[in-house]
Amino acid sequence: MNDSITVRGFVASEIRSTTTPGGVATASFRLGSTERRFDRSANAWVDGNTNWFTVQGYRQLAGNMGCSIKKGQRVIIVGRLKMRSWEKDGRVYHVAEIDAESVGHDLMWGSANFTRTAANGPVPGQDAAAPERTGSGHDAHDDDRGVDADADDAGADDAGSDDDDQDFDAETGELKGAAA
Repeated sequence: MNDSITVRGFVASEIRSTTTPGGVATASFRLGSTERRFDRSANAWVDGNTNWFTVQGYRQLAGNMGCSIKKGQRVIIVGRLKMRSWEKDGRVYHVAEIDAESVGHDLMWGSANFTRTAANGPVPGQDAAAPERTGSGHDAHDDDRGVDADADDAGADDAGSDDDDQDFDAETGELKGAAA
């Protein structure tokens, strides 16, 4: 079986980083995904069955997982589901594995601070030869989100707004001096 899947759950083990004999970086961890439902008779949320997965990431994703994901955190995984089984000592074992395409923190449970890695290259849709906008108070990547970066300047005066005084880090696109 090889199907696309999205799973929300908690990181149940430390991240295990390795390299294949061919030199490809890998990272893996165990993920627990527990069903929650509202029990009307008890008027409370109760835990149901927990499904267990081994999440595997490769290359750049593996490195980012190793730097970002910690045991106990809530995450969302998108990837390909693989069900494997084998027999050992007369007993049949089964495992559910997810070859991750994307891994991220579940913001329902907390906040995160994203830092774009330079190895990912230019932002799609942005001309690599074009100079980045600086000092305008807008993120250099506003156009990528479908935002007209000059619309604020051409429109009504934003009295009392400090947005024009904000500086953004050209490398990460984050607000300079902002505490996480």
